Amino acid sequence: MDFTPVDRELAAGVERGVFPGAVVLVGQGGSVLYRRAWGWRSLEPERTPLTEETIYDLASLTKPLATTLAVMLLVKEKKLRLDDRVTRFFPNFAVYGKTPVTFRQLLAHCSGLPAMRAYYREIAEKEAKEGKVGFLGTRSARDYVYTQLQREKLDAAPGCQVIYSDLGFMLLGAVVEEISGMGLDQYCREKIFRPLGMESTMFLNLELLRRHKLQPVLEKFAPTERCSWRKRILCAEVHDENAYAMGGVAGHAGLFSTVDDINQLVTTLLRCYRGEHSFLPAVLVREFWTRDTTVPGTTWALGWDTPSPQQSSAGELFSPLSVGHLGFTGTSLWIDLQRQVYVILLSNRVHPRRDNDKIHAFRPLLHNVIMQVVLGMHNS
Repeated sequence: MDFTPVDRELAAGVERGVFPGAVVLVGQGGSVLYRRAWGWRSLEPERTPLTEETIYDLASLTKPLATTLAVMLLVKEKKLRLDDRVTRFFPNFAVYGKTPVTFRQLLAHCSGLPAMRAYYREIAEKEAKEGKVGFLGTRSARDYVYTQLQREKLDAAPGCQVIYSDLGFMLLGAVVEEISGMGLDQYCREKIFRPLGMESTMFLNLELLRRHKLQPVLEKFAPTERCSWRKRILCAEVHDENAYAMGGVAGHAGLFSTVDDINQLVTTLLRCYRGEHSFLPAVLVREFWTRDTTVPGTTWALGWDTPSPQQSSAGELFSPLSVGHLGFTGTSLWIDLQRQVYVILLSNRVHPRRDNDKIHAFRPLLHNVIMQVVLGMHNS
């Protein structure tokens, strides 16, 4: 296959300032068809080179690649049922008409919970007002968020409307911790990343780093934005403010990884989907990868999105039988289940500023060019 058109597109993306750089991996079946790094790891304070091994802040890819998988394992172990109510584990969640909310609704973004809340501001204010120095970025701050989540009012009746909700996934993270008795980071490390050989995939737990006086090797990480709140360029610390305030570990954001680790995970999930791997039962993977029917017209499956009929970030050539997800920092993953083709795009388009949104137009373009090559639609 001649991937020259893909090289051209990525080089043009760097040139146009879509992102400082990007690492792209294209796979089909069990084979890697394309794996390249283009552009730069950082632009500020200086330009530094990018490699295929660079570790990226995955942002909302945390939802499908950590939290959703953790929930799937709990379902597999019969510790949780999708149609259980959240109140089974958090009785206090019942206030303000939230009693009917189920885990299926949280996964399909139709629980009615709001999209997001600036908990990080509340935590910072609490630290300042009450003199709780060292509260921000701790396990205690995470527990504070879990308490606040249970007191939230709904923006819509459960099961009636799609609201893409970070809060729903923070809550799912809390559920994983409640059932397993482990931190979400520890659970994912022991049950998912380590068993699958994903050595560069992690939550950067701020409390553990401080306690053990550990400093991540910054050169291995792609930096994100010059943050107006934290007053620095972020590198090897989570970009999402709420996840940072929660100690770097949250159900909606906080995961870091490389294309090779994600490739390892996707390959395993596709083998599970085909019934060839025991990590998860095929019937369970298929249920999570099937569009949810609760709300008419939704594109959401369980923890994963599917291509929208118009203007999908997957472009026009992925089959309707595809699943994927985006991350705010400039990451994405799309898997065509019919053709067993997948595309992993890792970039730091928010470096040095988050208001750079050129990636919205770039993503579908890149996916179209990749699929044209893979499907042999380019006349060489």
